[in-house]
Amino acid sequence: MSTPVTPVTPVTSRRPLRIGIQLPEVEREVRWPEYLAMARAAEEVGFDSVWLGDHLLYRDDGKPERGPWEAFTLLSAIAAHTSRVQLGPLVACAGFHPPGLIAKMAATVDEVSAGRFVLGLGAGWNDAEFDAFGLENGQRVSRFAEAYGIIEPLVRGRRVTLDGIYWQAHDAVLLPPSTRTDARMPVMVGSNGSRMLELTLPTADSWNTWFTDFGNRPERFAGLDARVTEIARSVGRDPNEITRSACVLVVTDPHAGERTITLDAPPLDGGTDRITAGLREMADAGADELILVVDPITERSIRDLGAVVSLLR
Repeated sequence: MSTPVTPVTPVTSRRPLRIGIQLPEVEREVRWPEYLAMARAAEEVGFDSVWLGDHLLYRDDGKPERGPWEAFTLLSAIAAHTSRVQLGPLVACAGFHPPGLIAKMAATVDEVSAGRFVLGLGAGWNDAEFDAFGLENGQRVSRFAEAYGIIEPLVRGRRVTLDGIYWQAHDAVLLPPSTRTDARMPVMVGSNGSRMLELTLPTADSWNTWFTDFGNRPERFAGLDARVTEIARSVGRDPNEITRSACVLVVTDPHAGERTITLDAPPLDGGTDRITAGLREMADAGADELILVVDPITERSIRDLGAVVSLLR
C-alpha cells in the first residue's frame, strides 16, 4: 500500500522542458570512439544534455564483474568534442574522492566545456565498489554532509574552511577562477532521502530521481515532486527555484535486453508517438527535465529518439 502524500501548494513556475540522455555505463563494454559518436549524435538531434554514471565496479549481484570508465575524465573528453549540450555525472559519488578534489575536477570539466557542466552529487550506495577500492563506507550521509559543505561553496567561487570529522578544508579556493559570468556552477542532488534533501535543497539548483524510485510512472513521480516541494519549504527555500529532473526508462528495441525490465518499473516503449506521449505525461506530473535511460543505448537509438525530442519541443 502506498504512503499518502501530504497535500501541498503546487509549484507555480514551470520551465521549458529539457531532454537529456544517459550514455552507457555497464550495459556492455563501450570504448571511446563509440562514446564520442553517441555524444555527437545526441547534440546533433537536439538533446539538451548528456550524462554519465559515476561508478567504479559492479560485482556480487548475480552478473559478471563489470565497470565503467572514470566519469569526470570521460566527461572532459566529451566536452572537448561538443559545443552545445550540457554535461554532467549522474550522479558523482561524494565518497569516491576528497571533496576539494571533486570541486577541482568539476571546475576543470566546466572550463573545458565553456560553462556547460552540471555537478550532480550523491552519497553512493554500492558497497561492492567501496570495498574493492578501499574507500570508507560508513556514515555515508554524515560524510556527504561535510563533503557538500566544502564542494558547494567552492564551485560557487567562495573560499571554504571546514574542520569536520571526516573532511577538512583550510581556506580552500578554486583557481584559476571560473569564467562563468555569475560564477555559479549548477549543482544537482540525486537522492530521495529526507536528510539528504534537507541538507541540499537550501542551495541545490536541481533534484534528480532514478526511474526505479518512482516506478517509471508519472503519478508516482508527482508524489516525490510534492515531497521535494514540502521539504524545500521546510528549509526556507522557494520550491520554484528548484528544477525537477527525472530519469525515465525508454525501450526502443524490446529484443535488446541490455537492461532488466521489471513490473515494478515498466518502461516507455512503442513508437515515437507513444514514447512522446509518455514523456509529456511526466512533464505534466512536474518534471522540468527528463533524462532518458535507453535500452539499447546506441548511436542508432539516440538518432531515432531525435524524432521524440523534436515533437517535445
